[in-house]
Amino acid sequence: MTPGDRVCCQVIGVVRSPFVDKRDAPRQASVARDAEGRIEIAPTAELGHALEELSAWSHLWVLSWFHLAHDFRPKVQPPRGDGGRVGVLSTRSPHRPNPIGLSAVELVRVEGFTVHVRGLDLLDGTPVLDLKPYVAYADCIPSASAGWLSADPKPAWRVEYAPLAREQLGFLGARGVALRPALDAALALGPDPKPYRRIKRDRGRLRISVKDWRAWFEVGDGVLSVVSLGSGYRASERDAPGLEAHRAFAAEYGDP
Repeated sequence: MTPGDRVCCQVIGVVRSPFVDKRDAPRQASVARDAEGRIEIAPTAELGHALEELSAWSHLWVLSWFHLAHDFRPKVQPPRGDGGRVGVLSTRSPHRPNPIGLSAVELVRVEGFTVHVRGLDLLDGTPVLDLKPYVAYADCIPSASAGWLSADPKPAWRVEYAPLAREQLGFLGARGVALRPALDAALALGPDPKPYRRIKRDRGRLRISVKDWRAWFEVGDGVLSVVSLGSGYRASERDAPGLEAHRAFAAEYGDP
């Protein structure tokens, strides 16, 4: 075969996860350690045999197809780094020549044709192409370089939540809004605006926009403290279908 030739892949399963929108999914599985989901494998005799002994492993590689990434972008602007554009093949961006995803997840258990995992960063409905065991002695390379990320000297910031913010996260979580993984990932990069992050000063605090929500936070010594949350919709906009969580949140906590 030569470059440009086409190959065919068989979808062996589908992801079921709490992330239903592209804005919901964390940018790396490592920042979604608490996100649980499952992979529903096609119930065929061949794949039933293929799943045998999988439960002996603690972690898996999931090869998936980014079914909502429809455009190839040769250069992209990653959320980390100096803010410049880099070649897409030097990133984890989904806008690839072939939109194939690679996620390292924790294996919780295998029940029949259902593989339960933790640390999932994939959208609900994502097609799965393959599962492979994560082999620590072969897959972990401590001496590996960090590429263009080596120029980003800032360590990850610690993210904390004030009591009100924790209460509000719980309120949203009970209504199917898993906001904390996205907040953790966005704020770990620090308080300065970067690509894909909307941060501005608002009423004496900094405010970040994550998905359709807003979070107000304060800056400490290597720590960002989230004080409170709020809806990203105005009161006049919340009557639209699908905004039940926003209406309930505003009724409980008011507008910030």
